[in-house]
Amino acid sequence: MSESVPVDGPVDAVLNLASPASPVDFSRIPLQILRAGSLGTLNTVELARRHGARYLLASTSEVYGEPAVHPQPESYWGNVNTIGPRACYDESKRFAEAAASTFARSFGVDVGIARIFNTYGPRMRADDGRVVSNFVVQALCGEPITVHGDGSQTRSFCYVTDQAAALIALLDSGEPGPMNLGNPDEFTVEELASMVLELTGSDSPLERRPLPEDDPTQRRPDTALARERLGWEPVVPLREGLVRTIEHFRRELGREGVDATAADALLGVPTP
Repeated sequence: MSESVPVDGPVDAVLNLASPASPVDFSRIPLQILRAGSLGTLNTVELARRHGARYLLASTSEVYGEPAVHPQPESYWGNVNTIGPRACYDESKRFAEAAASTFARSFGVDVGIARIFNTYGPRMRADDGRVVSNFVVQALCGEPITVHGDGSQTRSFCYVTDQAAALIALLDSGEPGPMNLGNPDEFTVEELASMVLELTGSDSPLERRPLPEDDPTQRRPDTALARERLGWEPVVPLREGLVRTIEHFRRELGREGVDATAADALLGVPTP
């Protein structure tokens, strides 16, 4: 059952940014992910309703699933496998959008929905399981770069400072969304791997692995709405963002000690 989050005093805004979003979590904690997207959203949007606050929901490009429209505009309803291994995340976010929109219609809650695309940057977990952190840590540790599928699948990577600026702009705008917030520059996974190897100076080999079930083959946001309504567009190119991210992980790995045991721990590999 939904319960309002108790907060004393005035509340101007409620930002719901809470959910595990890494593919490694989809099989590890799927029920927690479902609860975060469903009950977490109901509880926090109720808090916004009670205080007359602006409610910002961090949704995701995953609501588009394996897209039949490219790039993806906000008007596209998506192509999601509702019972697949990624459904705990995809469907929890689709539910969250429906819940927030229902509170807006039924109670007049001031809602803004952001659809976030592949954010990366310093302070990511080394064992996060997403492609940027995986490739960077593997390259710095001299481990094989694990490329799933043939590497031709695409992603659009948005540096964290650009993403934060977009969220603040949406929060302050009063726009309801949904609104795509991401970098429209599109790269193949193999292009990302090559760039990481170049920037780290690593000679790690590429190791091919099967493409996970329901892993999208294309992902690129149509950001025309964000440019028009928010005056926002990303300014950090992928190469520059990767340099900053690599330096962060160099420092983290330096504290851990770059050896096989440390690399396995950082990459989430079970110790024998």
